Amino acid sequence: MASVPSLASSVNQRVADALASALPEAGAADPLLRRSDRADFQANGILALAKKAKANPRELATTVVEGIPTGDLIREIEVSGPGFLNITVADKAIIETLAARAGDDRLGVPLAANPGTTVIDYAQPNVAKEMHVGHLRSAVIGAAMVEILEFTGEKVIRRHHIGDWGTQFGMLIQYLLEHPHELDHKSDEVSGEEAMSNLNRLYKASRALFDSDEEFKTRARARVVDLQAGEPETLALWQRFVDESKIYFYSVFNKLDMDIQDPDVVGESGYNDMLVETCRLLEESGVAVRSNGALCVFFEDVKGPDGNPTPLIVQKSDGGFGYAATDLSAIRDRVGKLGATELIYVVDARQSLHFKMVFETARRAGWLNDEVKAVQLAFGTVLGKDGKPFKTREGETVRLVDLLDEAVERATAVVREKAEKVGLTEAEIVENGQYVGIGAVKYADLSTSAARDYKFDLDQMVSLNGDTSVYLQYAYARIRSILRKAGDRKPVAHPELELAPSERALGLHLDGFGELIAEAAAEHAPHKVAAYLYQLSSLFTTFYTECPVIKPEPEQVVGENRLFLCELTARTLSKGMSLLGIRTPEKL
Repeated sequence: MASVPSLASSVNQRVADALASALPEAGAADPLLRRSDRADFQANGILALAKKAKANPRELATTVVEGIPTGDLIREIEVSGPGFLNITVADKAIIETLAARAGDDRLGVPLAANPGTTVIDYAQPNVAKEMHVGHLRSAVIGAAMVEILEFTGEKVIRRHHIGDWGTQFGMLIQYLLEHPHELDHKSDEVSGEEAMSNLNRLYKASRALFDSDEEFKTRARARVVDLQAGEPETLALWQRFVDESKIYFYSVFNKLDMDIQDPDVVGESGYNDMLVETCRLLEESGVAVRSNGALCVFFEDVKGPDGNPTPLIVQKSDGGFGYAATDLSAIRDRVGKLGATELIYVVDARQSLHFKMVFETARRAGWLNDEVKAVQLAFGTVLGKDGKPFKTREGETVRLVDLLDEAVERATAVVREKAEKVGLTEAEIVENGQYVGIGAVKYADLSTSAARDYKFDLDQMVSLNGDTSVYLQYAYARIRSILRKAGDRKPVAHPELELAPSERALGLHLDGFGELIAEAAAEHAPHKVAAYLYQLSSLFTTFYTECPVIKPEPEQVVGENRLFLCELTARTLSKGMSLLGIRTPEKL
């Protein structure tokens, strides 16, 4: 089914047509329509047009109003102040537009006019290292952006740029070579905890030996050379670390209710074969130059504390490659082989300078241009209740699995309190506890603009009140309960009815879903989806309080229309939450 024009776009077109008729010399003019608390919409564009045409804005506004028919779409339009237009749409138009949305599996949300190919780089843990709270935001924000962009028709390629290369592997591999059973498993079924326990034990033992035994240190450093040279036995042992780490990674992502596929995991090692050519291309083109033996790219606006230019070092003076060489090779691969038209990097804001320099280098080299853009979706820090970076009481970094397990435990307790009232089985309590707990963690992250820090407060996250995922999940479950209690009565749209104020407010907000999704996709702003859904739930609560649906039972057509609004609200909530990676239980 074709996308359904929103009421805003239909009204905007009516006003634009009247403007063009009243002021032909202005050409295609934007009425600057927006939602208003004085009417359904307000058009503010006439003031600027009148100034440009040296016309009286209020007189021009009056002429425009005379050219706009009322009745089917617009119920009332009036000139306000110096030339604003206050516009109230017809109740009939609201319900007819919503009925068209309800008849579409996509809820009338349009597909992008010119979809491209986006590569999203997110969820980037390190091999042989435990995932901590700092890994949360990249995974959650990135996964939401994948869902939002795919829903708008974009081809999305996921990339998990795991840290699977570097000098520390010489130490680990050499130790495993000398202690070959350290990564053995107790059984065929390996848990993420067992895999991480193996890795932690081996890392600590190898580090202790590296720090205390000079001969081992020498052997470990020689093993780095073997790894970089691709020596088969060394590579095989390195692969064991990668495989063991993936068992652990996937167990954590599974807790997060995220689907990570093996082909999407392309770590630093995946670009090793491109590094030499990347450096050659940059040096031959003059983009990078040798400085004290290192291959560097300089920028006029990037200087150190001493006032001297701070370069992006692509290759070190000893011939080794830094992160920049890998990141630039990844850009070449993603643009050249994957056909990316946009690259999104969901990476900590503290790496902003690095990515600014990498993107500018890629532009100078011609790998990025007007047709291919790269952006860093930079995110802030997860803070504790005290407003400081989130740590354990002992000052240690918080393990991500511990944080997720505690969230599920708290949420399960909240679900259990209500379980008897709604008739949940023990299995449903456990399942819903998972959905509510993980949803709470994700929503707390996604309801904040990515660039901002946010406080991790589980007490607030699992609260039934306020801007939380639990509030939204309960709103959805309540609607499903209403629809079940309606029995034989069915949701039916009745455009002939006059709407109550809370019905109109809910209907107008429901109609804005498509434009909201397009905006969130274009601006890489999943927090706008969260804000929309919270407002939708709040408007539904007001509607349900003021407009009886079940008891007292309203007149048949009124009841059917209200059930229709309930059902469309539930579908919109469910779809919006799924785009954020959050489940909506039927009973809660």
